[in-house]
Amino acid sequence: MSRHPRAGQGTLPQDLIAVDRLIDAYYERRPDAADPQQRVSFGTSGHRGSAQTGSFNEAHVVAISEAICRHRRVQGIRGQLFLGRDTHALSEPAQRTVIEVLVANEVSVLIDAQDGPTPTPAVSHAILKHNANGAAAADGIVITPSHNPPEDGGLKYNPPNGGPADTEATGWIEAEANRLLKASERIERVPLERALASSFVQRFDFVSDYVDDLPLALDMDAIRRADLRLGVDPLGGASLPYWRAIQQRFGLNLEIVNGRLDPTFSFMTLDHDGRIRMDCSSPDAMGGLVGLKDRFDVAFANDPDADRHGVVTNSAGLLNPNHYLSAAIDYLFRNRSGWPRSAAVGKTLVSSGMIDRVAKGLGRDLIEVPVGFKWFVQGLLQGSLGFGGEESAGASFLDLRGRAWSTDKDGILLALLAAEMTARQRSDPGMSYSGLTQRFGAPVYRRLDAPASAEQRDALKRLSPDQVPARELAGEPVLQVLTRAPGNDAPIGGLKVVTENGWFAARPSGTESIYKIYAESFRGEEHLNEIIAEAQTVVSRALGQP
Repeated sequence: MSRHPRAGQGTLPQDLIAVDRLIDAYYERRPDAADPQQRVSFGTSGHRGSAQTGSFNEAHVVAISEAICRHRRVQGIRGQLFLGRDTHALSEPAQRTVIEVLVANEVSVLIDAQDGPTPTPAVSHAILKHNANGAAAADGIVITPSHNPPEDGGLKYNPPNGGPADTEATGWIEAEANRLLKASERIERVPLERALASSFVQRFDFVSDYVDDLPLALDMDAIRRADLRLGVDPLGGASLPYWRAIQQRFGLNLEIVNGRLDPTFSFMTLDHDGRIRMDCSSPDAMGGLVGLKDRFDVAFANDPDADRHGVVTNSAGLLNPNHYLSAAIDYLFRNRSGWPRSAAVGKTLVSSGMIDRVAKGLGRDLIEVPVGFKWFVQGLLQGSLGFGGEESAGASFLDLRGRAWSTDKDGILLALLAAEMTARQRSDPGMSYSGLTQRFGAPVYRRLDAPASAEQRDALKRLSPDQVPARELAGEPVLQVLTRAPGNDAPIGGLKVVTENGWFAARPSGTESIYKIYAESFRGEEHLNEIIAEAQTVVSRALGQP
């Protein structure tokens, strides 16, 4: 996709959503259950869509909420449900809808004590903490479309393991929700005021529950003693009250550079395609914080539900997510004596090969899985994984005792880890990554996105090793042609081709009408361009293009 001429620039009035019209569409538009684009569809992390296109409306949320209640009964889940939401315009109306359906099903719901937003990691941590006490199993829902544009809404389900629901659970919920949509079946709801006054809705201090436990996972004393100049931009998201509490609770020299909550996200700089997108791994979307980097020793940002992180350093500016994951892994496994010696490194197969080399240098096993954080959940719970991370700037890791802190992505945790690394090493994560390149080489990595229809995305999912007959890729012998992940033998929904010094992967997006090509080379830009050109040929053939 070509770069928009205003990428990285501030918003104009014509870029902003009309919030009232969007919310009206949420309530008034009835989706067409016969249209695949308007049905419930759980991608890599829940259902996402927009009210104005008929893909995220009240009818969807009612059907999904009812399907989750039925799934809970089938699975024998009888404990409380922790309910979170981010700051997208559709999230608060959707939360009201969810509460009405849950209470009608006599599900005990825990919502934020101050009626504020609640990020994904706070829900995951609360589920794990509750279930560790042996009470009836709790689960959770987070209403969020992640970093998607302001007009979007989303909803994801976290079962009692605290992480994103697996494909079996999401497949069941999706099918049941679509059946309910198609049948126009009447679903019981309790009016909001009566639901909130009932015994089924309770207030829960998510902020204190999460913030007070941070010393279990991070060396907060080291961060405070170092008196680092820290900056954070919550990007108008659910992490804002958590960063305020973190600053006060631990006495950090922390400046919140943007304290606005605005559902139009008018304070953002435009992403590469000219759209507003709260992607904390995008140099264009992060233009505001990157421009302030000289004010801080290290700075960071989160997306609206705080499951992703962006780290900005003096030495390197906005760190490429792969670079930070590599530096974080190297640091953690050398500085967490409480972790099991057998704990492995988890990565998705489109993450950098640098992680492979770092894991080997640490003497740790590498577990390579398909895209989606759900593949790390059991490993983090069992302690067989010390760290799980994705190239899209999402990760989590064990606490200092070697126990699961969260089993969903935690952008706040990874942001504070950058502060711990800087405090204890007297060098920021950008410098740490530079040291890794001196040991293991300096890879160049690129991701390309291109429009793709539903039929084309389906064709990409069915790519097979037979469609790569060549024995060489960019002049190097092909070592592996993968359609299943080496770490767990799960289908990758695409293809990965590997050589000694490079690789590419092609897969359709699970949430957008695009396909993605990821490529990396340890031999430089020219070699990377050769890999990409050959990857595009493979994809074009798979799509039946000339």
